[in-house]
Amino acid sequence: MRKFVIGLLVVAFLVSAIGVVGTAAPAYKIGIVTGTVSQGEDEYRGAEKMKAKYGDMIKHVIYPDNFMQEQETTIAQITGLAADPDVKAIVVNQAVPGTVAAIRQVREIRPDIIFLLGVPHEDPELVSDTADLSFETDQERRGVTIVQLAKELGAEKFLHYSFPRHMAMPLLAKRADIMKEEAERLGIEFIFATAPDPMGEYGIPGAQQFILEDVPRQVEKYGKNIALFSTNCSMQEPLIISALNTGAIFPEQCCPSPTHGYPAALGLEITDEMKGNIPAILKAINDAIVEKGGAGRFATWPVPTNYLLVEACVEIARDTIEGKMELSDLDAVKARLEAAASVPMELRRLPEKPDGNFYLLTSGSVVFGRDEF
Repeated sequence: MRKFVIGLLVVAFLVSAIGVVGTAAPAYKIGIVTGTVSQGEDEYRGAEKMKAKYGDMIKHVIYPDNFMQEQETTIAQITGLAADPDVKAIVVNQAVPGTVAAIRQVREIRPDIIFLLGVPHEDPELVSDTADLSFETDQERRGVTIVQLAKELGAEKFLHYSFPRHMAMPLLAKRADIMKEEAERLGIEFIFATAPDPMGEYGIPGAQQFILEDVPRQVEKYGKNIALFSTNCSMQEPLIISALNTGAIFPEQCCPSPTHGYPAALGLEITDEMKGNIPAILKAINDAIVEKGGAGRFATWPVPTNYLLVEACVEIARDTIEGKMELSDLDAVKARLEAAASVPMELRRLPEKPDGNFYLLTSGSVVFGRDEF
């Protein structure tokens, strides 16, 4: 990723930070539903940005950390937003289990509300039939690109951590299969390791502690040229810490983003001046990785995916409500996505629903200690 791309990011984030001061607020509201900072900081910060930009037009609520056992709370949060007659669109990111049921309940009383989802956890075809617009990273494509990047970074082994709940999600399961096939094609040994589910008995702390203890064992067994990957957000920080401590490779997070796992793992302080300034954050991460001896072995996308999706979905919702675009117009959707990302994005429809509004996206990568920041 070259300097001109980083330059584009600087301009875009400065422009977006200016906001819409002085413009009249539209006569409608948009609801945003995200997890907490502990389960998904990027989407939470994205909602904060939209709230700061549009003020009372945005109503932001959260679903519980233990969302698998508290789906009724998630449903209540979504239906609660829909109870406000001024709410014309609801953005849910990540769209955890319970989202589809909530949409169905809302449709019975408010069929006019537009639902836009980021990173749905439920069956993609079901989601496509229920929501008005959905985004997910292109898991099938990433099954190829992540392994190829790992190979480029020197990987001879590829370690994939997950657990039964995630492997019951069709896109994640299919991605794992594709990763294994691509690894075999490239001469890389694929290793699947079962980790504790953060929604299980020992929660997030137990899952994170497992990663911190298991990675050194795996590196001792297979050597330092092993790429680490996990399907879970809360495991990214301990994976990065473990990769730095053991000399392993970390090609990409489950939800690729400069802010996902890296700042906390590296002990970086994201000051008020740095918040939302992704180029500055990328440079800080790069400098820390190089200082700690990880140059050329750590990478991510140049934009925070879930942060981006909240912003893009809000802007798409606004333009749709105001009659400036149609959700079925792929080119219009892509334009809004790239405007929020400030870098080129690949976008395609879910293959099983070629005429639907479930979109799969992909971005290029930045390699810390190799690319210019």
